[in-house]
Amino acid sequence: MTVDIDHIIQKSQEACASAGVKLTTKRKNVLIVLLRSPIPLSAYEIVERYKVQLNETLPVMSVYRILDFLIHEKLVHKLETASLYIACAHIACDHQHETPQFLICDRCHSVKEIGVKKHVMAELARGIQNTGFTLAHQQLELHGICNRCQNGSI
Repeated sequence: MTVDIDHIIQKSQEACASAGVKLTTKRKNVLIVLLRSPIPLSAYEIVERYKVQLNETLPVMSVYRILDFLIHEKLVHKLETASLYIACAHIACDHQHETPQFLICDRCHSVKEIGVKKHVMAELARGIQNTGFTLAHQQLELHGICNRCQNGSI
């Protein structure tokens, strides 16, 4: 699957503009670094790739602030179990997004983002509520082995 980065950046800029915020050059470049990566990255890996790809240094604290912005604007997700970041797979979609579920390969570290239907999340929330537990957020991360690794393609 090829990623049309220009189209995704255009959609990202439009989404930011409609939210009344700006996708600055540095924010855009961090997003591009994530879009170019086949695996999720740490903030420090983003700093390294930013320097290689753009021949420009960016302090890690700036990357964290930029990532916070990109997460808030739903352009990037943080994988909580690994403290890694990945561009949202649905930036250029015109439909309403579902709750993200991430399928993380424990061998090659690739990530597949899929949406969980609202009724499934509602049922899960009811079950959780019945235990008296308060859910902080609804992102799901499941670990396993992807098809490529199962078939020995890697």
